[in-house]
Amino acid sequence: MDSQTRIARTIATEIQASPQQVAAAVQLLDGGATVPFVARYRKEVTGGLDDTQLRTLSERLGYLRELETRRKAIRESIREQGKLTDALDRAIEGAETKATLEDIYLPYKPKRRTRAMIARENGLEPLLRAILSSRGTDPAALAQGYLGENVPGVKEALEGARDILGEELSENAALLGNLREFMRAEAVISARVVTGKEAEGAKFSDYFDHREKWSAIPSHRALAILRASKEEIVTVEIAPDPDTATRRGEDLVAAAIGIRGDGPGDRWLRGVADWCWRVKLSLTMYVDLMTDLRRRAHDEAIAVFARNLRDLLLAAPAGAKATLGLDPGIRTGCKVAVVDATGKVLETATIYPFQPKNDIRGATATLLDLIRRHGIELIAIGNGTASRESERLVTDVLGLLPAGVKKPVKVIVSEAGASVYSASELAAKEFPDLDVSLRGAVSIARRLQDPLAELVKITPQSIGVGQYQHDVDQRRLAQALEAVVEDAVNGVGVDLNTASAPLLAHVAGLGPSLAQAIVSHRDQNGAFRARKALLKVTGLGPKAFEQCAGFLRIRDGEEPLDASSVHPEAYGVARRIVKACGRDIRQIMGDGQALKGLRAEEFVDDRFGLPTVRDILSELEKPGRDPRPDFVTASFAEGVDSITDLRPGMLLEGTVTNVAAFGAFVDIGVHQDGLVHVSQLADRFVKDPHEVVKAGDVVKVRVTEVDVPRKRIGLTMRKDGGGEKPAPRGKDSPRPLGKTPRGPMQAAPKGAGAGQGALGAALLDAMKRKP
Repeated sequence: MDSQTRIARTIATEIQASPQQVAAAVQLLDGGATVPFVARYRKEVTGGLDDTQLRTLSERLGYLRELETRRKAIRESIREQGKLTDALDRAIEGAETKATLEDIYLPYKPKRRTRAMIARENGLEPLLRAILSSRGTDPAALAQGYLGENVPGVKEALEGARDILGEELSENAALLGNLREFMRAEAVISARVVTGKEAEGAKFSDYFDHREKWSAIPSHRALAILRASKEEIVTVEIAPDPDTATRRGEDLVAAAIGIRGDGPGDRWLRGVADWCWRVKLSLTMYVDLMTDLRRRAHDEAIAVFARNLRDLLLAAPAGAKATLGLDPGIRTGCKVAVVDATGKVLETATIYPFQPKNDIRGATATLLDLIRRHGIELIAIGNGTASRESERLVTDVLGLLPAGVKKPVKVIVSEAGASVYSASELAAKEFPDLDVSLRGAVSIARRLQDPLAELVKITPQSIGVGQYQHDVDQRRLAQALEAVVEDAVNGVGVDLNTASAPLLAHVAGLGPSLAQAIVSHRDQNGAFRARKALLKVTGLGPKAFEQCAGFLRIRDGEEPLDASSVHPEAYGVARRIVKACGRDIRQIMGDGQALKGLRAEEFVDDRFGLPTVRDILSELEKPGRDPRPDFVTASFAEGVDSITDLRPGMLLEGTVTNVAAFGAFVDIGVHQDGLVHVSQLADRFVKDPHEVVKAGDVVKVRVTEVDVPRKRIGLTMRKDGGGEKPAPRGKDSPRPLGKTPRGPMQAAPKGAGAGQGALGAALLDAMKRKP
């Protein structure tokens, strides 16, 4: 079987597709097509593979190609040594992982001078063969015949034979595979505190004497233990369960040797098996399992981060409305920025309603003036220090507006990453004359209007929705998060005439340089009137146009279809559909009734199949539709402003800020997120918290625990109140526990992301013991 066929079959099994679908997708990707383009506009070619399948395909393609390259190199190396047999060639051909391939190659891999090599040079290999073939003879007696200048005694002779056998066992692919399988099933991971490090590592106290099955440990606990080990707070061991499998490793080694009886040779070989397991193979297995554990934990952590990031990027936009952004502060004042419906900065100010100035009158006057003059419809309040105090100030200001005047909607918005953006080179170019602190207020206002457009300006790692994000492979994390951003941007679509360069950079087929070229062209020549005008942009050729055009929108342009996700290559099909309706295209677009009687099959041709025609019909019915949910907000309880105001049994509303493997963090407006452990998310068993909640969801929760000294809040979404009977609800009580439609991009208080993994890990074990 050739390598391309093997790769196609392997990936097809993993993504539940056919090898032909995989081969077609690989050909497109190799030709420079992007995942969003292939998923949206090449459904006929790939048989309808979606973006999730294509992302997996792309990732696995790299690994499997590396595997094939390594397979070829190993086969050639062994062939050059003159040791490639038919059986060995079949084993190499059948290896499905890099680990298996390397196990096969071990005996043939060039290595530095070893003790076993020296023993062979000293003529001791025949001694080993004699012991293996004459089990009834005392090995010491056999060793007498192999003494010499470099082997002065029986002890040295037997040690040399042992070294040779130990190396052979360490390079035995079948034994290594059996041991690895055994260890994965039976190994226990243990963590113990280093004496004297108890105070320094207090946040890892749950792991000072911890023990559980290696195969079952959740990623967040694994990452916590790995971090504690890295900081030299605990020592970690991965070994067979001492209660049930202490001798199993030694027995597997003995079986590989072929120990059959209890003769002198068998007893000596049993000792070698024990020695080889303790000194060599147990360490090899430790390294292998630790590597697997780290990879598994990293994979899960990256997946959690990616899911949370996607939910935040696709959070409901408040829309194109005049917005006032308020970045709370105490000593340095609250920074205020007003942006118009397009996000353009109109005015900035700094107010000092809190200590030490306490200029409440001046702050109120400034806010009222800005609201009146600019027709403010939304007020975005950052969720950092003094956010609740700032919210109360805004509430009081809104109360001063005349009766009958429509009051702006106030929303607590995440500040995560705002300070990173404010100090970035991008922000400096965008606002060269604006103080760094005021740029944060602009970012807060804009991310309420459109979270996606603003958050793409911030490195995903700075948004703070990860689980031990700094502990994982940063290259893989960056790749995964970039894929999430690309899929989100292209899934929503981008307005070509208003989008910033950072947003355009994530459109399929573009990138930073082409995005900047588009913006420069727009600045010099005015708004684009048609998609085809993109071909006039310096450096943007037909290939880039093919990839990006369908994801770029032009409102009120020369071509009505430019406002939709219909690709220019399929405009002919769209016009045939419109012609069949007998009306103007502008009348047809958005009129579901006009399209109702049409059959998609009638418009299929030799180039565009049924999937594309159906997509065009859907787009004509709702052109340029936004897949994001409707905008709703959470209402924080009055008088509940800090953790000291909380009491068990309180029913509150909040916003999910982060979803981890062990539960969900919820902002309930007290400057410290509470944790809804996975066991408290619903009145049923929940394996994955993402089944129930997403970042940005507005939820009803009940307080179950409040630990003020450690700033820990336990919450439940179970209708039984976490195992207790719920308090009776009055007519003014909040809605029942559970999830309501998703709200705006809101997240934890400033600084809540730091150490969140340790908090979650500690809360996990404390809360899982609760009913």
